[in-house]
Amino acid sequence: MDRRQYSTWWQRADLCYQAGQLYFAGRAVRQLAAQFGSRTFVYSFARVRENLNRLRQALEEAELAGGFSVLYAMKANRFLPLLTRLQETGLCGIDACSPSEVELALSCGFSPADISFTAGNLSRADYEQLARYEGLFMDCDSLHTIRTWAQHKPGAKIGIRINPAAGVSREANSTLQYAGKNVTKFGIYQEQFDEALTTAAACGLTVTKIHFHTGCGYLTPQLDQLEAVIERCMWFIERCDQLERVNMGGGLGVPHDASDQPLDLHQWARGLKKHFSGTDLHLEVEPGEYLLKDAGLLLLEKTMVEQKKDTLFLGVDAGFNLAPEPAYYQLPLQPVPLELGNGQFFPMRVVGNINEAIDVWYDESWLPDMEGQEYLALINAGAYSSSMASNHCMRGQFKEFLLT
Repeated sequence: MDRRQYSTWWQRADLCYQAGQLYFAGRAVRQLAAQFGSRTFVYSFARVRENLNRLRQALEEAELAGGFSVLYAMKANRFLPLLTRLQETGLCGIDACSPSEVELALSCGFSPADISFTAGNLSRADYEQLARYEGLFMDCDSLHTIRTWAQHKPGAKIGIRINPAAGVSREANSTLQYAGKNVTKFGIYQEQFDEALTTAAACGLTVTKIHFHTGCGYLTPQLDQLEAVIERCMWFIERCDQLERVNMGGGLGVPHDASDQPLDLHQWARGLKKHFSGTDLHLEVEPGEYLLKDAGLLLLEKTMVEQKKDTLFLGVDAGFNLAPEPAYYQLPLQPVPLELGNGQFFPMRVVGNINEAIDVWYDESWLPDMEGQEYLALINAGAYSSSMASNHCMRGQFKEFLLT
């Protein structure tokens, strides 16, 4: 197999081969692996900043008279050095979905006013803790939440998370959709929306924001579907007479394999301009994946290469519990060798060390002869990997480092 059949679709200026050696953020990955060892997440803040600037530039193109805010979805990655550096930029706030996330954001320098909180099945202790933070904005996703928040914050401004019964996701992946044909727990549907407005008014709350987040990982082919979702959300927006903001959630995706193309942010911005530039509404977006995913690598140690029947297996010393997206959502993390070798490539099934049938990193990855290589890198490990990790089989240990 010659090198031309090994696809390096993922290469870019800060993640590429130089003289046959993999480089990331200006560092030889082989040296990073030797320094940090295995089961290590390595993040490039320069790439995060680049992604954030690119997104903000697209929002500027949308010519939004009411302005815009970028709220980083903390559930994507909550590494403290990363959050601190984001806060220092002054370019984004925080989208939080638990009281502990709020506390962590505050410890990294964000103020309560920088945080938008989206409620979901909160306990009494959750409400009591959140009510302590003056300036924290609450998006309510149920009638129960509206009533309960009014007890803790009488006279407050609130948002209502809506469910337009339509979603958008990469390749129509239903596991990544928060709204659609199936009834979900997220948000208030049309049938209850008038009741939600009436309830808020009766409780002394003012609805000043509509929030909708309907799916994850969408790319350019899904932008028409995103526009259809926004169209359905306009029904809710038009029924609010004191509206100040619209939060369209996150969901912007990055390429995961050779068939994907980067999201066309110019086309995305044109859609926002079409719907919101003629209003004075302030637009909020909540990216997590787009900012962080392609800014991270997971470095793993090779454990074995062995033929079983007609399949060549490559084992590594970490399983799906450290980065669950491939197993949970069928979102592949591309295995990448640290050295290209002599140009001969072979199909290998990359598997981990967890005693579960779903512990497959990549079903058929073309890799060089790995006999002399100690490590393997998985790209796109910057978001929804370490933050979702578990201690399944008591193999949950990992390290994280931020390159600045």
